Amino acid sequence: MIKVEGLQKQYGKMQALKGVSFEIKEGSIFGFVGPNGAGKTTTMKILATLMRPTAGHAYIDGIDVTRYPQKVREVLGYMPDFFGVYDRLKVTEYLDFYGSCYKIPVTRRKSIIADLLELVDLSHKADAYVDSLSRGMKQRLCLARCMVHDPKVLILDEPASGLDPRARVEMRELLRELKKMGKTIIISSHILPELAELCTEVGIIEVGELVAVGTLDRITAQLSHDRLIQIKVETRLEETTQLLQESPGVVAVTETADGVLQVSFSGDSAEQRELLRRLVLAELPVLSFAETSNSLEDLFMRITRGVVQ
Repeated sequence: MIKVEGLQKQYGKMQALKGVSFEIKEGSIFGFVGPNGAGKTTTMKILATLMRPTAGHAYIDGIDVTRYPQKVREVLGYMPDFFGVYDRLKVTEYLDFYGSCYKIPVTRRKSIIADLLELVDLSHKADAYVDSLSRGMKQRLCLARCMVHDPKVLILDEPASGLDPRARVEMRELLRELKKMGKTIIISSHILPELAELCTEVGIIEVGELVAVGTLDRITAQLSHDRLIQIKVETRLEETTQLLQESPGVVAVTETADGVLQVSFSGDSAEQRELLRRLVLAELPVLSFAETSNSLEDLFMRITRGVVQ
């Protein structure tokens, strides 16, 4: 459905994309992950026909996005990370305007708009002015706008940005529903646990290069040969961190926001028990010591810090 081959983008002396390649199967949700400035939005704009690549090729539904941009737009819906809405229009007027832009006959627009508002749970706001909507409602309205011409592919750049927890849950459920409808979706987000739960495959981009791509299990198997141990101590956090960093088998130690130490450990079970023994012999106040699985957030932090070789 989507194929990207050796995509490059040059801005003066800065190379934003350095030969990015990946494929996305029809009906899947692809999560695009990377720090700010890594190249996510640039890639998405090229796929959305809003920017030409310096080199490389991209195809959507078999159509070259550079050679035939108008044909691509017929099968594509794009939601940028920052968008404008016409505040003085009513919700139905807003969607009707975009329906006219896609040359949808007037006789069909009313039923299409009604179906879209039901899909995004905004039927009760059909006659409300856009400026009266909450941010979450505006996000869902803009998603409806992207689908007014029933595209096969949706490119969503940070659709959950700035939403409260309830609105994020609503957006996530909506994306699941779109997947059931057969839509192929590319979504970028900084809310990594939700991407891991939602996406069929994930791509991690760093400084213009795609450093990992595939299912979360496959990325974990390919890039993380280490165990992940979570350690919590009552006090003496710095001393514990130093001892861990000096211990055999410890690849990296990071501290979470709630004071838990995440230890990437390359040793076996016997060496893991020895690590715990070292902490006990040092009389450090260990509250918990447990092995856990690598999450998307763990892998992302390790990859972008250059821990994974």
